[in-house]
Amino acid sequence: MEKYSRHIINKNETVISISKLYKSFDNLEVLKGISFDLYKGENIAVLGKSGSGKSVLIKIISGLLSPDKGKVIVLGQDVANLNRKNLDNLRLRIGFSFQNSALYDSMNVYENLAFPLTMNVKNLSKNKIDNAVEEVLDSVGLLEKINQMPSDLSGGQRKRIGIARTLILNPEIMLYDEPTSGLDPITSAGIIKLINKVQQKYNTSSLIITHDLTCAKRSGNRIALLNDGIFLKVGEFDEVFNNNNEQIKGFFNYNFL
Repeated sequence: MEKYSRHIINKNETVISISKLYKSFDNLEVLKGISFDLYKGENIAVLGKSGSGKSVLIKIISGLLSPDKGKVIVLGQDVANLNRKNLDNLRLRIGFSFQNSALYDSMNVYENLAFPLTMNVKNLSKNKIDNAVEEVLDSVGLLEKINQMPSDLSGGQRKRIGIARTLILNPEIMLYDEPTSGLDPITSAGIIKLINKVQQKYNTSSLIITHDLTCAKRSGNRIALLNDGIFLKVGEFDEVFNNNNEQIKGFFNYNFL
């Protein structure tokens, strides 16, 4: 069994800082002044129902959308003010695990994983690419799938391969978009375990966008409960849900009853 040293969260080092963030589309207010910090080595689960603004938040962090007001500082850089070149360089330090895994159907698993390396790292030998692909595949427990096509994989296996592809560039931050969506409970438990393993082994800081209370509880060092564009509460799981707020209790019941 693989063992990792005790994971340490460094609260003196902030890797993502969100301050008074607003975003609207026409007359629809999606984010209404939210603020939070993600610390070095920490996992935060942003928990909310569909339509609560979770996906908009992750798109703003990665520079795919611009905020209306507020500050988004990622790895010390103001995302909204970066030019295209500097934004692309920042994105190389961020691993984005898409909800649908976003694998190329025409490439086998090896080719899907090698592609980010060949596109972004110059003068890598075939041997180094092979070693990197094998290492991340082994980390997600799917080394034996190296020559298979995405169409031959289960949903859970595609999620794992998608995570492996983000890890191959050694990101400092992982952004997980609904990592357990559409998966059965046993497969979901495996993905949650993998998220925690990635945090330990690669010393990543992660933002986990989810509507799954079990995923949030088991993978998040802290929970940020997003409802109607605002955070109802940010804190450890018990701190958030041992609460008499009717909206918070309603979300708990929505998941478990």
